[in-house]
Amino acid sequence: MKILVTGGAGFIGSAVVRRAVAAGHAVVNLDALTYAACLENVAMVADHANYAFEQVDIRDRAALDRVFAQHQPDAVMHLAAESHVDRSIDGPGDFIETNITGTFNMLEAARKYWLEAGRPDAFRFHHISTDEVYGSLPADPSVQFTEETAYDPRSPYSASKAASDHLVRAWAETYGLPVVLTNCSNNYGPFHFPEKLVPVVILNALAGKALPIYGDGSNVRDWLYVEDHADALLLVLQQGVLGRSYNIGGENECSNLELVETLCAILDAKRPRADGQPYKDQITFVTDRPGHDARYAIDPSRIREELGWRPSVTVEEGLERTVQWYLDNERWWRALQNRSGVGERLGTGK
Repeated sequence: MKILVTGGAGFIGSAVVRRAVAAGHAVVNLDALTYAACLENVAMVADHANYAFEQVDIRDRAALDRVFAQHQPDAVMHLAAESHVDRSIDGPGDFIETNITGTFNMLEAARKYWLEAGRPDAFRFHHISTDEVYGSLPADPSVQFTEETAYDPRSPYSASKAASDHLVRAWAETYGLPVVLTNCSNNYGPFHFPEKLVPVVILNALAGKALPIYGDGSNVRDWLYVEDHADALLLVLQQGVLGRSYNIGGENECSNLELVETLCAILDAKRPRADGQPYKDQITFVTDRPGHDARYAIDPSRIREELGWRPSVTVEEGLERTVQWYLDNERWWRALQNRSGVGERLGTGK
């Protein structure tokens, strides 16, 4: 299968690219190489005969048409998006243009290509989205997001992703475009751009800086190891029911404070502070993010029962692997720390 992966130089997209090439698929990686992208993420497959790269912005419709015509993919995995909630608070325009208009361009380019190819039965447009479109959950652990949960986005980022989900469903219903959708919980793991919580904590701890936690740290997230997610995405692409959506979760709920304390304990064991004090002493509570959702939790019953997928990595195992990866790959993250916004407090609403 030849797969066109958008956003394949980003965090989740690069994991998909690496997994797909390893599984024997041909991959066309389409990425605009904006601030959070890094071709180092796919360096291990860059010279593979089944890999091609196109530096293209999904807002450029003409370029998308060229890529489809030239490479003639059997399927699309659409991951390209602006994804940082804090940045969406400060600058929502980029999120509207990329996540909504860019997805519209992808759908139209894919539809044109699919029609001109004679509507091949095997073609798939897989739209990858987030559980943040569902809004916030109460503390009750029996309540989780399902595929039937009503959309209730609370940030410019989640609103833009909700809009893109609706566009994909509309193109399926109106034009018959063969689509599948997935909504995932919080990803973490190797190659995570150093503006998200897990890498921020690891790198700030190593630098002796404060470990910022929004509010009182009680916000709960479900954590999904990125390589588990990549496996699930490829499975949905190949075996998911057309027109269906699948929630992908890690079955690993914990509060932000618990997560940070776990990271600190791992660092205490792997790279003790010179003064012998625990890294958790660096924890600092900061003013909460505007509109910060209290809890996300995914019910993964559908993907488990229909496709037989479950996460293979617990949050404890995954965090230990992630910390070790950052300790072993300083050259990778050092090169990214001078990029715009990295290391700054964003999204204060001012």
